[in-house]
Amino acid sequence: MDKIALTAGALYVIVLLRAGGTFAVGWLAGAGARRSRFAGRISSAKFARAERAIQRWGAPVVAVSFLTVGFQTAANFLAGSMRMPLPRYLPALFVGGAAWALVYATAGLGALEVLGRLFAEQTALGVSAVAALLLAVCGVVLYRRRKAAASTPDPVAEES
Repeated sequence: MDKIALTAGALYVIVLLRAGGTFAVGWLAGAGARRSRFAGRISSAKFARAERAIQRWGAPVVAVSFLTVGFQTAANFLAGSMRMPLPRYLPALFVGGAAWALVYATAGLGALEVLGRLFAEQTALGVSAVAALLLAVCGVVLYRRRKAAASTPDPVAEES
């Protein structure tokens, strides 16, 4: 249990720094955009309404985003760029970050222990499992790239 607590604590510090940093970068990017040539576009009524909604209701979205893969960085960046007030953002960061740290500490350590035991006791099976996992990941990446390439129009073919 001490191993899980130590890992969760370390992961919690990491996620607070990473997500808080992403929020800060978003805040600075939003401030820069408000001073740029895009200032007219982002001062529209529709944008202001979206900004107010994120400032008011964005905290639950930020907290839940920590339980997703690939969305938490965007949620923290947008919360910063839309200037979510810190009294709303920080509780979401603390709660969501704690959930993230606990999930990754328990499931992550469990998966590492299973893999370590598998490699120690049945090396060939462990190597086969890792190879199958890598092949599956490569297959998914290749499938997505081909699908994206097929949906993108060819500019050379359009000119002919």
